Amino acid sequence: MSSHLMSLHELAENLSNPNVKILDCRFVLGQPHAGREAYLQDHIPGAFYCDLEQDLSAKVEAHGGRHPLPNLDELAAKLGGIGIDAQTTVVAYDDQGGAMAARLWWLLQYLGHDKTVVLESSYTHWKHAGHPTTSELPHATPKTFTPSIQHTHVYHIDEVKKRLGQPGVTLIDAREERRYLGLEEPIDPVAGHIPSAINHFWKDSLTEEGSWKQAEQQRARFEDLNPDDEIIVYCGSGVTATPNILALREAGFQNVKLYAGSWSDWCSYPENPIGTKQGE
Repeated sequence: MSSHLMSLHELAENLSNPNVKILDCRFVLGQPHAGREAYLQDHIPGAFYCDLEQDLSAKVEAHGGRHPLPNLDELAAKLGGIGIDAQTTVVAYDDQGGAMAARLWWLLQYLGHDKTVVLESSYTHWKHAGHPTTSELPHATPKTFTPSIQHTHVYHIDEVKKRLGQPGVTLIDAREERRYLGLEEPIDPVAGHIPSAINHFWKDSLTEEGSWKQAEQQRARFEDLNPDDEIIVYCGSGVTATPNILALREAGFQNVKLYAGSWSDWCSYPENPIGTKQGE
């Protein structure tokens, strides 16, 4: 099994590789300009900036969640515009524990571009390790990015509803436990979780230092899961579910879906049932 992660050292050795494109995905929820401002201040040499809300999400509607999936044709055009084609290895990084980078990684997997990895550590780790940074903006040589959409990677609300409580299906809530239990809800109008969901907080994908855990550690995290099950992962808006999906893939799980709208979509329908107890 090939890893979906790249080490700092390996990226440092490939900074001048024309077949490697680096995408800076830094973004701070609630501070929509902070990531771009940080990028303009300094970034990994050659990195292009990808904005969670401008590039990796569509506009918010009444339903569909707080970060709906972007228009895929527009995303493909943006990727091609910065020089990504079928031969390009894409390396994504952020400074948010890999959550934003994993969103980009998942979207590229969804578009059929398997040559996509997430940097094993954050941008802060990169700087502390003494690797180069720059404020210089990269030059783009446009190419043609041709998507091959993997429809089986994603579920929408009707598909999730059909599978609730079904044998052979595991639903994972990637939010912190207090939100999962409905004890607090700082963002969405309703607290709780989708009935039958179990809780695996996405930040448990990381070591205490904030780097990604190794594959064997991820397998230990998910030892309660049946590898033959269909696994559906959601979070608040479809962003922090993606680090869990990457971790599951690292652990060897293959049949893993994203509920794209996640809790913010689910709770936008008043008639939908809500769980507030462990395993309920």
